[in-house]
Amino acid sequence: MSTPAEQLALIAPEEPAHQLADDAVRLLLFNAQHASPDRSRRQAAWVAAQEDADIAVFTEVSFTHGGDALVAALGERGYASVIAPQPTDPDYRTVIACRTGDAHPVESPVAVTPHRAPAARVTVGGQDIGVLGLYVPSRGPKEQRNVAKRAFQDAVTEALPKLHAAFPDMPVIVAGDLNVVERGHQPPHEVFGVWEYAFYDSFQSVGLTDAFRHLHPDKITHSWYGRSSNGFRFDHIFVSTAHVAQVLACDYHQEARAAGLTDHAVMTVHLRLLCRTV
Repeated sequence: MSTPAEQLALIAPEEPAHQLADDAVRLLLFNAQHASPDRSRRQAAWVAAQEDADIAVFTEVSFTHGGDALVAALGERGYASVIAPQPTDPDYRTVIACRTGDAHPVESPVAVTPHRAPAARVTVGGQDIGVLGLYVPSRGPKEQRNVAKRAFQDAVTEALPKLHAAFPDMPVIVAGDLNVVERGHQPPHEVFGVWEYAFYDSFQSVGLTDAFRHLHPDKITHSWYGRSSNGFRFDHIFVSTAHVAQVLACDYHQEARAAGLTDHAVMTVHLRLLCRTV
């Protein structure tokens, strides 16, 4: 049984479908939608086949057999490092998988349900990168509406300023399903409160930039669709503002959602690594 900060590795994994890039960080964000063991294994196979997935952040991962199957399958598919915190009570979790073995868990700066917010220091091309994965709770049942969501969001807001100390002088990427949208979202959704927009704003206030919006200031796209078919941009990737000029690409991809592997769009980011001077 793994511990919340344990890095899992399996014996004799398969060769990865793609080799780790040494000149750029290629990260993929995938909502696992509390998948069954069978669908979890298919998710791992699909992700491992993507060139963009040197680092893969999975949100809404089951704490039971489906999540365990995902972790095992990622190891079998060539992910040398899988950081998979296990909650002490039944709850969803977030998983960070890396093709490189030079990835190490860092104590999560998020004090509330830290299994939803694992952190890692990953070395790519001889350079260190800080990664924080996030899965914000949904609004919850009527009798507990927004209680868990607000508590987690408050804890993340408090933790964000600590990232610069945890990952000094290196690019930082925060990727996750935040269950909130940006101000001015199209279409507008009246269900979101001031406190939810303030949560999105809190990333910018501590030196993190929405990578997709940085590259696509006017583009309308969505990562999840409700029962009425209205779209929401729930999934986000933020990059440390000091390094946002190094972002080469950041996009949403609908193929996995169309194939029934997840109900969210997949998101990717490419961050160029600068050559170090001697």
